[in-house]
Amino acid sequence: MSKEALLESANFTLSLLPARLAYRIQCLRNLPFIVVSNPHVSRIYHNYLHSLSTLLPYQQRTISTLEEEKQFAEVLADLVQTHSNTIPILARGFLECRKYISSAEVTQFLDSHLRARIGTRLIAEQHLALHFASQPVNGEKSGRPEGVEGDTSENYIGVIDTALQPAKIIRSCENFVGEICELKYGVRPKVVIGGQPDASFAYIPVHVEYIITELLKNAFRAVVEAGNEREPIEVTIAAAPDVPDSPNQDSQPSQGRDGDVDVDEIPVANEPIRLNTQSQQSITIRIRDRGGGIPPDVLPHIWSYSFTTFSESSLPSSDNGNIDALNTLSGSGAISSSIAGLGYGLPLSRAYAEYFGGSIAVQSLWGWGTDVYVTLKGVGKLGYASG
Repeated sequence: MSKEALLESANFTLSLLPARLAYRIQCLRNLPFIVVSNPHVSRIYHNYLHSLSTLLPYQQRTISTLEEEKQFAEVLADLVQTHSNTIPILARGFLECRKYISSAEVTQFLDSHLRARIGTRLIAEQHLALHFASQPVNGEKSGRPEGVEGDTSENYIGVIDTALQPAKIIRSCENFVGEICELKYGVRPKVVIGGQPDASFAYIPVHVEYIITELLKNAFRAVVEAGNEREPIEVTIAAAPDVPDSPNQDSQPSQGRDGDVDVDEIPVANEPIRLNTQSQQSITIRIRDRGGGIPPDVLPHIWSYSFTTFSESSLPSSDNGNIDALNTLSGSGAISSSIAGLGYGLPLSRAYAEYFGGSIAVQSLWGWGTDVYVTLKGVGKLGYASG
């Protein structure tokens, strides 16, 4: 990137993050006092206060030099690292406070909080990825800090892989989950990929990694505990053809800051993130297992936060355990032998899929197995709309 483009990215990132952090602090303060007093929830609250306090000095001025941009990038890297374990810590906190807050209140808060977290991290990591990709411009020789995603290859624009192949990520996640499964149960089911394994589209790899990892964890555990570990888990990839925008749409989209058409708007907290693209390719991934299906009394609760079929005594006691596969895959969590989590896997996977207009659907045949359909809409060019 040129110097001007890098500085513009830094100032734009700075214009969004403080308001987002302040809004999350306000939402945490609106929780019952006894919940915020929980050590785990309180830790997250103070993490947000710390991050906001480090950004406020920059908000009063415009970043106009590469040295200031470098300092700002260091602050962003600290922010990303500070919030890397937010999900497992919140999970433990709400699990301990379930006597004092209803499940409906927990779901309402977490639906808002976790989606806002996706947007906040995306904004911060996008600029950090652009910052490190622009090192020849500012002369830096330092490496990328731990927990910061992105790549400098030609396929990447910040954290977005414009030629992402789901089949490669599925194989990577299969190896990761297989090792945990083998350590826990002593066996490793096989994954067979069919359909269009060469399909590719533009998306954020770490989001796909989280979704696929959580779904494979569920499938592996189901087939092993059903005694069908010899039956392969079938993964089918289907790529939808590009569908150009219709010029006769009922509602006329607005113009983005770079002149492209905004065909999608995903409101998160107070700031919308819009997808600027002239064609929206989507890929659907079906994961089919012979794990006996989901019991009818369990099926209505699979999208509820903190619902888990494991007892509390069997859950990991460490904040750094493998509760959040996203953190583990990004190198910020220690690998644990547990293949179960704190009940956030499916609802959080759905949040990641729906963030860019995708979806997750579950079809269970009780006594036979489960099909999970993940539809991901290609992000095209990710831009931030003004106004």
